[in-house]
Amino acid sequence: MDFSLSAEQEERYARTREAARALSPRASAGTFDGTVRKELAGLGLLGAAVPEECGGAGLGALDSALLYEAASDGGADTGLLFAAAAHLFACVRPVLEFARPATRKTLLPALCSGALMAGNAMTEPEAGSDISRLVTRATRTDGGYLLDGVKSFVSNGPVADLYVTYATTDPDGGYFASTAFAVDRDSPGLVAGEPMEKSGLTGCQAGEVRFSRCFVPDERVLGSPGQGQLVFQASMLWERSCLFAIYLGQQERVIRRCVQHARERRQSGKRLADLPPVADRLADMKLRLESGRLLLYRACAEIDAGRDPALWVALAKLAVSEAAVTTALDAGRIFGGRAFLTEYGIADEVRDALPATTFSGTSDIQRQLIARELGL
Repeated sequence: MDFSLSAEQEERYARTREAARALSPRASAGTFDGTVRKELAGLGLLGAAVPEECGGAGLGALDSALLYEAASDGGADTGLLFAAAAHLFACVRPVLEFARPATRKTLLPALCSGALMAGNAMTEPEAGSDISRLVTRATRTDGGYLLDGVKSFVSNGPVADLYVTYATTDPDGGYFASTAFAVDRDSPGLVAGEPMEKSGLTGCQAGEVRFSRCFVPDERVLGSPGQGQLVFQASMLWERSCLFAIYLGQQERVIRRCVQHARERRQSGKRLADLPPVADRLADMKLRLESGRLLLYRACAEIDAGRDPALWVALAKLAVSEAAVTTALDAGRIFGGRAFLTEYGIADEVRDALPATTFSGTSDIQRQLIARELGL
């Protein structure tokens, strides 16, 4: 069993890590202008997991995750990377896997280049991770469907050009109750709301998207009618693994800063590094990081091998997200009073980490999925 990266992977990681340091500072405010989109596309972050013939980089799940980990390790804004990952894994991947050939040909090159930015319109005010309880309805009409409903917390919602949208088409259909659609922003009846005021992941704008008799043609159905659950679960396998590589990179950065601080900071005549509680806390931070990394790489390897990755994806998402929160909080303890000073940025790391245990399925949902895989 080989745990080492190939020379090509190491070179790509180093190149991406270095390039990430130069990303436009406008991105931290969620400003997705042409410059920011071009920078993201130039790093391959918008089309990593898309075949080259469709405009992407042709990378598998593991190499895509490494790309995001490297960008985060290099210091790219966590919210910005989250926006790019939500675009790629929750939106571009469903188009790649489930759209009709003509739709793929039209959309994928633009999505990979950043000419189009996508938002994932699944969550509703009264429905989070449960796609079987969507209030948004899609009613059959000549040549397509009419969408009516409200989506909330749509990542990239205020700035997206395309929305991967889930709606109920058969209320009594059980697993086959919903359908997925690729909906253009300029579709009559679609209104994108203003950005929500968030305390974390501010580099990714989120907002409501409202549909009122919004017509979507048949060619924009992803998969077949009734396959919304299938489309959503397929995208979540990629999102819950590859996206969370961002938090591997964040933890790597935070630990590195804590080690440096512990070496340099003196308290009562001693370096913090010489105080056992500080050293123990750093050891635990490293343990959480490496444990989560092994699980996430395993989940990605299962996807690339074409095996069922469900158990490993749930384990990885749970481990990495919980570790990100705990490690950010531990950094606050190590920095002490300085953690409350904006110049140190520790509070920003905490705010960016906290949502990780909620989006893409809460930690409790991941535990339920793990229990199900165990046969309970």
